[in-house]
Amino acid sequence: MSERRVARAGHALLAACMMLAACAVGPLGAEAPQAQTQPPPQFDLGQPYLGGPLPGGERLIHPPPEPGTTRMTIDEEANARALSLQGSARWQLAARDADLGDGWYGRAFSCAAGVRISATATPRIVNVLRRAASDFGASTGAVKAQFQRARPFMSNNAPTCTPQDEPFLRGNGSYPSGHSAIGYGTGMVLASLFPERAADLLARGRGYGNSRWVCNVHWYSDTEEARAFAAATYSRLQADEAFRADMALAREEASGLSPAPATEICDSDGMAPAGPQEED
Repeated sequence: MSERRVARAGHALLAACMMLAACAVGPLGAEAPQAQTQPPPQFDLGQPYLGGPLPGGERLIHPPPEPGTTRMTIDEEANARALSLQGSARWQLAARDADLGDGWYGRAFSCAAGVRISATATPRIVNVLRRAASDFGASTGAVKAQFQRARPFMSNNAPTCTPQDEPFLRGNGSYPSGHSAIGYGTGMVLASLFPERAADLLARGRGYGNSRWVCNVHWYSDTEEARAFAAATYSRLQADEAFRADMALAREEASGLSPAPATEICDSDGMAPAGPQEED
């Protein structure tokens, strides 16, 4: 393996660690309160453009809801709805959305984009998505480590849609959600590339984040607050020279694509009706 490939692999691993706070530090450089004893899931992410958590992220959102507050009541009601969806089509979609392994961007967003997104069919678009996803995910790392909020399945003892991830998630902070930041941020990037599909892509990005509370691995407020991190990170990316250059190439690629038949790209994507009252 060349030195360049080794460096890129190292950057991607660092971004994945920061996304899940496996390597995160608090705002003053202190180690995360809970050490990680389980390996993180495998992610198909690229070398980040920015690297590191969102500067000042702790000032962007409120602390997690306290027991007995209105915000916590909303979280608990959403969690009850999530548990009622177990085994449903929406629950199964949440399990698919949790998979950030090879080709996640195509499985999750091809239908909303109206084109087939893959490393073969759209290499320039995929390059941007994988690299930006590293930044979206890493943006929440320091705040997750600071609050170390326990995940809902740890208090309700109910199943999640990804039981294989539970040992790792038990030692990883819940607030805000890194997966949700990736989902909404990816929707924003793709909406810029396919402006005529912007509403579908942003809705899919939000639904991708909602999959985390449907899965019983995040609280509703974890996913809501993650969108603020995605938006702030997207603003930072637009000031990055490398990101702008890659987006120009991706936009050129997007302009030459023909729409794909919906029957070929929408079977496993999240455009089907979601669970009851999912958005509110």
